[in-house]
Amino acid sequence: MTYEETIEYLYNSVPMFQKVGAVAYKEGLSNTHILDEHFNHPHTRFKTIHIAGTNGKGSCSHTIASILQAAGYKTGLYTSPHILDFRERIRINGECISKQYVMDFVESERSFFEPLHPSFFELTTALAFKYFAEQQVDVAVIEVGLGGRLDCTNIITPELSVITNISLDHTQFLGDTLAKIASEKAGIIKQGIEAIVGETNSETRPVFESKAAECNSPITFAEDNMIVKSASASAEGGIDYETKDYGTIHGELGGIYQVKNTNTILNAIATLKAKGFNIDGNAVKSGFSNVSESTGLVGRWQKIQNSPLVICDTGHNTGGWQYLSKQLKMQKCRQMRIVFGMVDDKDIHTVMQMLPKNAVYYFTQASTKRAVSSEKVYKTGLEAGLQGTFYPDVKTAYLKALNDSDKGDFIFVGGSSYIVSDLFAYIKEQD
Repeated sequence: MTYEETIEYLYNSVPMFQKVGAVAYKEGLSNTHILDEHFNHPHTRFKTIHIAGTNGKGSCSHTIASILQAAGYKTGLYTSPHILDFRERIRINGECISKQYVMDFVESERSFFEPLHPSFFELTTALAFKYFAEQQVDVAVIEVGLGGRLDCTNIITPELSVITNISLDHTQFLGDTLAKIASEKAGIIKQGIEAIVGETNSETRPVFESKAAECNSPITFAEDNMIVKSASASAEGGIDYETKDYGTIHGELGGIYQVKNTNTILNAIATLKAKGFNIDGNAVKSGFSNVSESTGLVGRWQKIQNSPLVICDTGHNTGGWQYLSKQLKMQKCRQMRIVFGMVDDKDIHTVMQMLPKNAVYYFTQASTKRAVSSEKVYKTGLEAGLQGTFYPDVKTAYLKALNDSDKGDFIFVGGSSYIVSDLFAYIKEQD
């Protein structure tokens, strides 16, 4: 099989949450343990850092990996979902896993895993751990796929567990209260292993305290240890931070939600240094300022063009939109235009209530079976007092928004990772 045929085989033969949603979710770790045994426990051959949370875990994972790379460590990075190419999920020092490795893995192992019927994520996790072990990485940053306790990445015993925050998302799997969701994500806290929690509230904090006590694990609440003293948007984009430990740091990633992520990351770095990781101030500064180039991260309040200004963001749930809605309302422009769509397991009604009423909307749908139809998004928008028209796909909606715009306008593209993915697919067509 070619690489394209191999990926198509994976998408069609093992259920993929990114494509089909809930039917791809497999509770429990039995398949994961079978795969791990088959590959001789590859995750035990390198150090790991485990990162969970409702929002921010992608930015934190990529930035911590970027810092470790700058410090000279051969660093694996396992994240999801991908934006354009499956290989984005598995990287070493920013380089994607090779097409040939993916092809060889499927060809040589399919006779073993086909009777097992693993999920897409179970198989991908096994592939990542095997690859990192064979490539002899020093450390791998492992992002949880869904939840924590029963996520198939949770077979690792990390150097550090990081939980960014908790909000209501994937409630059909993780529970319908913040405390229940926190309990699932707290499942990555391991016996005696230190944990960093980015932000909490009165519902979630006792859950983390209880789990840490049960595991005899030291726990740091980053919100109680503000290493970030202040933050301001920089002229060239991104955010400049004044910090207790490193002076001024330039964060390449924009988005006001990055301020809390940055404080969480700096607390995590402090813990890693205390554990013996050799990370100096230059590595920290370089990691923050070059995270996109170092790790391939895209879609975090990312500028696409200047005139009109086009920004995209992968924020896709109520927790993410609490920040995105504030940032949109801060924009100074002649006319705001928003290309918007969501997928069917998100709280579209609550998100719609957060969106600015003074924008022109281009409601659309991503190229995934999970997408809410553009007409339904449009009707839901009308109920929320939002004005606009609906379009059959992201490309059509985006081109119409561009065509309608003057230089002083502002265009935002988002509502789902898949909307951003389709935007980048169109941009890639133009190259």
